[in-house]
Amino acid sequence: MKFNLTQLERLSVLACVTGLALLAIFFAAAWMGDPEPDWLPMLISAIAGFEIFMVLDALRKRREGGGSNG
Repeated sequence: MKFNLTQLERLSVLACVTGLALLAIFFAAAWMGDPEPDWLPMLISAIAGFEIFMVLDALRKRREGGGSNG
């Protein structure tokens, strides 16, 4: 199976995987009772904000006819 992803789409996939890994670290630390680092929630929310922007940008481009399905 071959995916034809643009460089921006590959960046989005990488951000998604990174965000999920950081989220797993956050919940593992909470489950084990360890204090999570102060920077971890901020980094997770920054990556989530990037992903929300990417989804909304793709929807806008698709609506205008400039996206991959347009």
